[in-house]
Amino acid sequence: MEVLKVHGGKTLSGTIEIGGAKNSAVALVPAALLSDRVKITNVPDISDIDALEIILNYLGAKFNKNDDEIIIESNGMENKPITLEYSKMLRASSYFMGALLGKFKHAEMYFPGGCSIGERPIDLHLSAFEKLGATVICEGDKYIIDADKLVGADINLRFASVGATINILLASVLAEGKTTIRNAALEPEVGNVIDLLNDMGAKITGKDTRTLEIEGVKELKGGNSVVIPDRIEAGTYIIAGVMNGKNLKINNIIPEHIASLLEKITEMGADIKVYDNYVIVNKVPNLKPIDITTEVYPGFPTDLQQPITPLLTSAGGTSTVTELIYENRFQNVPYLVEMGADIEINDRTITVKGPIKLQGKEVITTDLRAGAALIVAALAAEGETNIKEVKHVLRGYAGLIKKLTKVGAEISLEDV
Repeated sequence: MEVLKVHGGKTLSGTIEIGGAKNSAVALVPAALLSDRVKITNVPDISDIDALEIILNYLGAKFNKNDDEIIIESNGMENKPITLEYSKMLRASSYFMGALLGKFKHAEMYFPGGCSIGERPIDLHLSAFEKLGATVICEGDKYIIDADKLVGADINLRFASVGATINILLASVLAEGKTTIRNAALEPEVGNVIDLLNDMGAKITGKDTRTLEIEGVKELKGGNSVVIPDRIEAGTYIIAGVMNGKNLKINNIIPEHIASLLEKITEMGADIKVYDNYVIVNKVPNLKPIDITTEVYPGFPTDLQQPITPLLTSAGGTSTVTELIYENRFQNVPYLVEMGADIEINDRTITVKGPIKLQGKEVITTDLRAGAALIVAALAAEGETNIKEVKHVLRGYAGLIKKLTKVGAEISLEDV
């Protein structure tokens, strides 16, 4: 069994380079299947990309990876059912629904896997496919989506879902006529996908607005994409820097994408200087408590809710975090409590009292961002923390151990 060992209390100083966004890359790869040949650069080296490569190989598409560049050729691919074995590899396998439906007018797959952080229903995706003219048959966890043809429709999302927005885009770019998505997600990852689709020949307008219009085209050809910097990776390391940094530089970021985080840590009294594409962070004493509520972009991201919780333990007073996106995203809390944190859960809100000095313990990661929270906590804690089930974290943070070691952390992955 692999265990991540962290000796806490080390000052973090130097530069951490932020890689491509996981949440963009895992959508861009399925989107590439709508064209014949697509090049994607700045791709993070994470296990989710490895899982996508396995699925593409299964479908008969060519997947050529060289460092951070991927070339996908899909002319020879087959529209085979995505079995449970493949779909459970990652939550983003759901994007094959939209991609295969758009390309072949037929998709067959099981309910996708991923972290257990809530129900995350795909009814928004399925009802949108039906509005485009598809028939959806559910056989347990298996979905069969079929259409003689897809026709543009007016789709109003009751929730600004990133996944549903992207899946509708994938299904509608080759549909007949115009599709309008109302209450579309504004997340930067959606814009990254739109840019690729348009480069492939799609006609999508309204990027970065709540209303997207898609004029269907007959075919898509070629396409290039650069994965945007990972705002969640950047935010996680910035939080670690607020707790333990000394002139810690977080490089290759888009500050606008993490504006809500920067606003909150500034409210705490953090020492952070923001430049065009990087920030400099220093640890300071006497941080102030804050209140956070997760929201869709541009609000505070749910993916940073868990990583920022350890930071709140160092603030003097009572902070609160209210989670409005996922109903099961406090699984990190019991382990933070074991490390000495004073945290209470009340439905979808946690109350964090500080300041508390965290202590190294043996903990378990339950999902990707919970694992990130435990690593942030371990970096600041006294003594050694042993983190089990670290695979959850490594699938979302490329080169995590190398990046943290480079700036002074004492962290290693060991077999025990």
